Amino acid sequence: MRRSMLLLSAGLTLLSSGLASAQNATPRNLILFVPDGLRALKVSPQTAPAMAEVRDKGVNFKNPHSLFPTFTMANGSAMSTGHYLGDTGVFSNTLYTAYSSGPAGGTVTPFIENDGVLGDIDEHFGGNYLNEDTILKLARDKGFSTAALGKVGPTYQFDHTDRPDKPGLHSIVFDDSTGGKNGVALSDEVKAALTKAGLPLAAPSRGDNAKAGDARTPGTTVANVAQQAYFADVAAKVVLPMFKARGKPFVLVFWSRDPDGSQHNTGDSLNQIKPGINGPTSMAGIRNADDNLARLRKALDELGLAASTNIMISADHGFSTISKESKTSASAKVSYDDTPKDFLPMGFVALDLAKALDLPLFDPNDKNAKVEGNKHPRAGNGILGKDPTKPDVVVATNGGSDLIYLPNRERKLARRIIGALLEQDYASGIFVDDDLGNFPGTLPMSRLNLEGKAATPTPSIVVNFRSYASDCGEAPTNCSVQVADTVLRQGQGMHGSFSRGDTMNFMAAIGPDFKAGFADELPVSNADVGATAAKLLGLSVKPKGKLIGRAMTEAMPNGAAPQAYAGSVKSRPAANGLRTVLNFQRVGAQRYFDVAGFPGRTLGLEAESDKRKTAGK
Repeated sequence: MRRSMLLLSAGLTLLSSGLASAQNATPRNLILFVPDGLRALKVSPQTAPAMAEVRDKGVNFKNPHSLFPTFTMANGSAMSTGHYLGDTGVFSNTLYTAYSSGPAGGTVTPFIENDGVLGDIDEHFGGNYLNEDTILKLARDKGFSTAALGKVGPTYQFDHTDRPDKPGLHSIVFDDSTGGKNGVALSDEVKAALTKAGLPLAAPSRGDNAKAGDARTPGTTVANVAQQAYFADVAAKVVLPMFKARGKPFVLVFWSRDPDGSQHNTGDSLNQIKPGINGPTSMAGIRNADDNLARLRKALDELGLAASTNIMISADHGFSTISKESKTSASAKVSYDDTPKDFLPMGFVALDLAKALDLPLFDPNDKNAKVEGNKHPRAGNGILGKDPTKPDVVVATNGGSDLIYLPNRERKLARRIIGALLEQDYASGIFVDDDLGNFPGTLPMSRLNLEGKAATPTPSIVVNFRSYASDCGEAPTNCSVQVADTVLRQGQGMHGSFSRGDTMNFMAAIGPDFKAGFADELPVSNADVGATAAKLLGLSVKPKGKLIGRAMTEAMPNGAAPQAYAGSVKSRPAANGLRTVLNFQRVGAQRYFDVAGFPGRTLGLEAESDKRKTAGK
């Protein structure tokens, strides 16, 4: 542990010195384009020509990494601050906040992809729930023009502490909520520009793309075209011309909901593993995001801004097809009105733990109503204990992994929970808060940079779910399948696991401060995106935490490539022989997490018997 902290401190020193030298140069413009949920190996000149061009003519980050848990808000927090999740406290999309959030319906387990909820959490946690400054705030404070457009939640997270009621220039924010009661207010200048451009003051809805279907009805078969075309038009016709007129450098974040939304809700594969997220709806989502990028690059050319603008592209995570199958889960043997026979229901972790621990289960998303009989929690989240206002266990349901909180920090209870999870075939890797101790079959959360200076409560246990590759006829990461704790159905899409299918996100860059035609073999991550943006912009960073990414200087002109190393760490075996294994890479102080879980149950982590067979060939 001491060695890890020394390495991280060294990384902080290198980052600080790099930022100091960057301040001597005149910063250029920066666009960060986030194609939510885009798998690295799905990009080709045929599927996504605009992104393929950036990758092939600029920098191809061939060894990319999403941070685990591989969720949107978690990785958005890394990109926006340059910090790992142990510092930002955004461990997933649904968190346990230890207080009832009014904008989230009075629950202690809010889903945070919501501007109103984010504002409420900010207020509760001292005005900044991330506990670190974002690159957009720092750039705005330095005099840059700043804007964030796209998917609600991660878009606002990039400058969530900005207050439009205060004097001075503010970040322009457009997302799903724009024009509604929870939307970030638009300035008179922006409203006038929208009217002049013939654009409405309110963002359109997703329409049919938002239809997830149910156990009997397929989800969407269309991409999120209209809404994202609006955001792209706002960027091209309003924001970029406005920034050019100001004559100052700018930072623009464009968070494309596609292909994520179309992959989640795909109606191509109801209750079937194939085609899963490789059907026509998902491919339309990829092309939609690509069209948005092409629109932005065309606007830069028309405005004469292309030569002075760096473009970084980074997906927040990869993606997998959902499986709802388990032979060990007690919850899968119960009949539910909305769940096919023998499939896992939403909230299966909470249901199974309640049974294993013999504790009452309450629904924090239903006014703490007791969950009994053939019912499951509405949103999957669960409170376990005799008194729901004083929980013994809280389960925050997320998808390919879940967060488990023990408010009373009881080690004996943690041991019982771990024992119950080790008996389930859907579990593949368990990570435990260091302060609770070292348990056979598990690894400490600090190994994943999940313990730092977070303002929000830190989970006690993170459980990863089983994943594998189907025979979809493509690279294994494109064929990834995972068990997921979600309202979505088998055959639809999810992420959040520790499979290489979920950690392998698409990353590329192009512009005057990046090499041309360069293939970067070094491991890089979403935390590095934030650190690199800070360096390019010459921002002065005063971090509270030490879990910081590195600037990807090897991708910059005259940048040298440092040495990378690969490593693995294994837990002690549990009584049933299961052990959590973590495969990682390292560059200097930085660790990059490839894959983790129980060997043979996580895509990219083969079984020990398979390793022996391979070695014998």
